[in-house]
Order: sequence, then C-alpha cells, then structure tokens
Amino acid sequence: MKTVNSAAELRAARESMASPFGLVPTMGFLHEGHLSLVRRARQECSSVGVSIFVNPAQFGPTEDLDTYPTNLDQDLELLSGEGADLVWTPTTTEMYGRRYQTWVEVEDLTRYLEGEIREGHFRGVTTVVAKLFNSFQPDRAYFGQKDAQQAAVILRMTHDLNFPIEIIVCPTVREADGLALSSRNASLAAQERQAATVLYRALTAATERFNSGEREAKRLKAEMEAVLADEPLARTEYASVADPETLEESHGSIEQALLSMAVVIGKTRLIDNITVGD
Repeated sequence: MKTVNSAAELRAARESMASPFGLVPTMGFLHEGHLSLVRRARQECSSVGVSIFVNPAQFGPTEDLDTYPTNLDQDLELLSGEGADLVWTPTTTEMYGRRYQTWVEVEDLTRYLEGEIREGHFRGVTTVVAKLFNSFQPDRAYFGQKDAQQAAVILRMTHDLNFPIEIIVCPTVREADGLALSSRNASLAAQERQAATVLYRALTAATERFNSGEREAKRLKAEMEAVLADEPLARTEYASVADPETLEESHGSIEQALLSMAVVIGKTRLIDNITVGD
C-alpha cells in the first residue's frame, strides 16, 4: 500500500495502477462501514484508492470540526489489512491552497433535510468530492447509504458534470442493536450510546407501519416522531418522509419514501435513514 500526501505524488502513483480503479472517499477514523466500502471496491476493481481528509468546508462555524475524531495510524493499518493500494492524506493547504474561490454546488437536492439545517454543508461536500474525482481519476466511487442525501447529491453532480465515474451506493452497516456505524458514535457516553438506538427504533416502527399497509406520509412521520419523543436524551432536529429522488417532503398517500432523521444525543448529532417501497 502506498501512502501519499501531495496531489503530485498522487498523480504519479495513480498512473501505474491498473483499471478499473475504485475510490473510497473518507474523513478517516475508519470503522466497519468504511471498510465494507473498501472490500466492495476490492471485489469489483483492479486497484483501490482511499482518501483520508477531514474537510473543513463541510463543517459550519458551530459544528464539531475541532473535535472530530482522528487516528491516522490506525486507519492506515486497517486499510493495509483490507488490501487498499493507494491512500491520499492531504492537508487543508494541499487541498484548498490560499484564497480558495471555486465551488461546486448542486441546487434543488441540497435545499432539504441536511441542507436546510446545515447551510453550506453540501457545497463543501460536492467541491471536495469533485476535487477527489479529478485527482484520483477513478472508474468507480463508493459511498454509504447512511448518508442518503449525500449519495443523491453526488450522483446528481456526477451526472451533471459528465464525470465518467460509476457511483456505487452500499448498504448501511449497523451494530447488533441497529445503531448505524458512524465515526461520531465514539463521542457517545454509555447512557447516550444506549439512547442512540432510538433512531433505528423510530425508523423500524415507521417501516413496520408501511409494511402493514399504512401509506399516509403524515402518519408515518408521526410514528417516527412519537418514538423519538419517548427518549429523554434525544433532541430531534427533523424526522422526514420524503420522495427518494427529489428529497421533497411527501404528503398524502405514498408508494415509496426515504424515511430519515437527524437527532442530537447529548452533544453528538446523528443521522440515519431507511427507504421503503419499490
């Protein structure tokens, strides 16, 4: 496994690697969710690259950039064990330079859900992913369904900007009790960790209602909100029943939907989602 820091080193290393080349973008502090993406890429591609970069452009001024967990040595050890070929660990200066001015924005899909609460977040995501695509020149790129809106936004950006890259969205990896794996889970105290299962319990309750025949969006949303309200350590930012393609909030009878939520447990903000219907 080759680890590089600069864009020039990355380009030189990439030139000698066989295609198809798969890319797994990450912010580090890797867990089984990230590693499942690397394994999928390893199965489907001749070469696999991983980026490790905590992207300041996608954090708001009151968000947890300064306390976001990192452990580069452990990350590199895990990636070596999974057979990654190339890892890029750029600095913020390497990624953005001085007086950075160029941004990539996807419009409609970023107006809802996370985009409504985290102003500028997706501009940071799409800009850094576009730069990663340009730097690695991958044939495929792998993302997790846990960040469903992010995946939808990247799919749209890839299509609109004619990137010759296949976007692979892989299933959410969960703990035995349903909690979606996230680097932020490490910030949860023991009692908060137990309380965090409320996200999956709320999603599961609404999914069961849907599978039992309930089709009214407002009732599915109310089901999620009721479960969340029963957890005293949870503060709900939103619970949503949205169109899986447009991400607009659904009303009336539905046949498919993205059920999603953002919930703060203690000081830790968690998101999760499930898609229901065909």
